[in-house]
Amino acid sequence: MSATGMWVEKYRPMKLSEIVNQTEIIGSLEALIKDPTDMPHLMFSGSAGVGKTTAALCITRQILGEYAKDYTLELNASDERGIGMVREKVKKFSRFAGMAEVPFKIIILDEADEMTADAQTALRRIIEDTAKICRFIFIANNISKIIDPIQSRCATFKFTSIPQEDLIARLEMIAKKEKVKTDKKGLKAIYEYSEGDLRHAINLLQATASLGEITVENVKSSAGLTKTSDVDEVLKMTLSGKIIDAREKMIELIKVYGMSESDFLKYINASVFKSKHEKLSDILEVIAKYDYRILVGANPEIQLSAMLAEIGNIKN
Repeated sequence: MSATGMWVEKYRPMKLSEIVNQTEIIGSLEALIKDPTDMPHLMFSGSAGVGKTTAALCITRQILGEYAKDYTLELNASDERGIGMVREKVKKFSRFAGMAEVPFKIIILDEADEMTADAQTALRRIIEDTAKICRFIFIANNISKIIDPIQSRCATFKFTSIPQEDLIARLEMIAKKEKVKTDKKGLKAIYEYSEGDLRHAINLLQATASLGEITVENVKSSAGLTKTSDVDEVLKMTLSGKIIDAREKMIELIKVYGMSESDFLKYINASVFKSKHEKLSDILEVIAKYDYRILVGANPEIQLSAMLAEIGNIKN
């Protein structure tokens, strides 16, 4: 097994034609970039790990060629959400300044749905003013959070989750090149855990390969799934009023065993159904509320602690 680098980057497609699934979208994008001068601003939506950012990077390479590095600005809007980012970075980069033999500059805004409304409004003006020398590619999980004036200026493409057959085929290809032994059940376990997120699946494949063969047992071990029974215990302690003990166990699962906050929520949601609690709907409503709070950027540890406290107050 090769130990050099992250496989998710090592095997990232370099051309649109290499992207897994998304056949119709790739066909449309390839037609659009045949004559780049006619290419509109683009907006890619869809869940994580389905090829949105990869498609954007492939487009920049195919249009800008050797100048891609100098004439592409890639920003993660969730890190810099405000108007300052728009004014300082986007506006500065979008100025006309001694451009080489390229049709335009390309600005990729990943997680654009995390931008504030003020930042989006400021960006709208820049899009209008720089139409001749810039193209924007917006990447978002939820385009309903993008203001209409920006949406209307873009050709929108909805990326879909990658089917099991296609995802497993890509994992098999990577495993073969890395000389890692696999079995079908192990690969299927990776697919089920990743839920169609190819980036997550490749990372899990690499983590599992460090343990040896890709088997169900090794996948569960590397994914932290062996600790899911402990989430059942967290719920039991919470419902019996032992909030401090439940919180300590939850923090141990997240900080020591590496379980993500979103996975913890997913597993405690499943535990609630298994518990057949009389106030099932009340508990699920609480979980959904805190899932949303974390999604919009609230502190996960504080929110999960508050969630346990609120569930603990629900009586039979």
